[in-house]
Amino acid sequence: MAVDSPIPTRERPVPRAIVPVLALCGIGVALMQTLIVPLLPQLPVLLDATPENTSWAVTATLLAGAVITPISGRLGDMFGKRRMLTVSLGMMVLGSAVCALSTTLVPLVVGRTLQGAAVGAIPLGIAILRDELPPRKIPGAMATLSATLGVGGAIGLPFAAFVAQLTNWHMLFVVSGIIGVIGIAAVLYFVPESPQRNPGRFDFVGAILLSIALVLLLLPVSKGNAWGWTSPSTIGMLVGAAVVFLGWGVYELRRPRPLVDLRISARRPVLMTNLASIALGFAMYSNVLAFPQLLMAPTETGYGFGLSMVSAGLVLAPSGFVMMALSPVSARITRQFGPRATLACGAATVGVGYLVAYVLYTEIWHLLVAAMIIGAGVGLSYAAMPALIMAAVPLHESAAANSLNTLMRSIGTSSAAAVIGVVLAAMTTRIGGAVVPSLDGFRITFLIAVVAAVVSLAITALIPRPSPAPRRLGNN
Repeated sequence: MAVDSPIPTRERPVPRAIVPVLALCGIGVALMQTLIVPLLPQLPVLLDATPENTSWAVTATLLAGAVITPISGRLGDMFGKRRMLTVSLGMMVLGSAVCALSTTLVPLVVGRTLQGAAVGAIPLGIAILRDELPPRKIPGAMATLSATLGVGGAIGLPFAAFVAQLTNWHMLFVVSGIIGVIGIAAVLYFVPESPQRNPGRFDFVGAILLSIALVLLLLPVSKGNAWGWTSPSTIGMLVGAAVVFLGWGVYELRRPRPLVDLRISARRPVLMTNLASIALGFAMYSNVLAFPQLLMAPTETGYGFGLSMVSAGLVLAPSGFVMMALSPVSARITRQFGPRATLACGAATVGVGYLVAYVLYTEIWHLLVAAMIIGAGVGLSYAAMPALIMAAVPLHESAAANSLNTLMRSIGTSSAAAVIGVVLAAMTTRIGGAVVPSLDGFRITFLIAVVAAVVSLAITALIPRPSPAPRRLGNN
């Protein structure tokens, strides 16, 4: 079945600020996700709660983002992408306000849940670019917006640690709320509402079933280390996730207007891209988990560098800016060879970066270089994924399809957190009264990430080459 032309032809002028505005929103959302990291060791004291309970400040955001992202994408296709983008940013502002006023655990978790609902802003922004920009500008704009994930994440750690050290920790959420307010105002002023719609009734049952399935999957994945991977609750929830996912799939296939069109998602370009996204998300997050711990490990270990969280964050920050700097390169590769080649280059580069870390880890600059190589690969890959998805789905499905791809990456990162957490927790060394991951644990982590990058590269090879544009347009 032929799909719509990848890019609509528009006569109306496109605001020049649309890409910077959407990039600002992307950086704000990515920054929001990492703000809590420097606070995690202090939260039990700040909130008078146990470490196990305070970890919900991270878990709640993960679950809310996974559940809301496909829903916001479908609502964006139905009622307007700009409208849903402002709603997503509004949830971030509301959540930031709740967190800024929190002095106990429960309101903080509620606020972090509301913040997690903003994760859908980035795929909505990418879908807006497809609707509004002329074809020649799409690859570069998508690459820029995709890179904001890395930039926001890279600057988030040192920024949050620095602000938390200088001021009250509540100021972190005040800053997040201000960024959200600025983003809403800029979107309303500069970003036009797309006329592309997919009207119909919203699939409430499908949304509820998918939400239940995602919670049953991601909750034990996130808490498996604490609960025990063989505990009845972990196994029971994972089995329940499989059953609910199966029932959800059967239900969606029977719906005339499903939440996720599984027939489109099963098309080989979409399916293979989503599978590659899971593997790339896994590989990317291994860097986020392992590198800071290695940099902050005590020097007494013989391999750690004893850096503070601020210093470790500053060492890793350039990797995010590399992602942004490579946006024009990614766009050039995509225009000349197609997004499939860009994704392959990105996966290969990520693998090379982890191999560098496996071989060279005795100096800080070794890890800096390795992180920058990984950042370059992630930037190339994340820019290519939406382009592959957009070229294979109709215009009226663009936000939902891109949101599903974002969800696949989240599943990859959640899986990495579980697997790498098990490896680093199982392979430790004791220094004084502290227990830290051993050097072998870090190196095995790097090898696991290499395998994930190779898997992504292999899946990318299965993505079919697109038909020449004139032939496709002629068949429509």
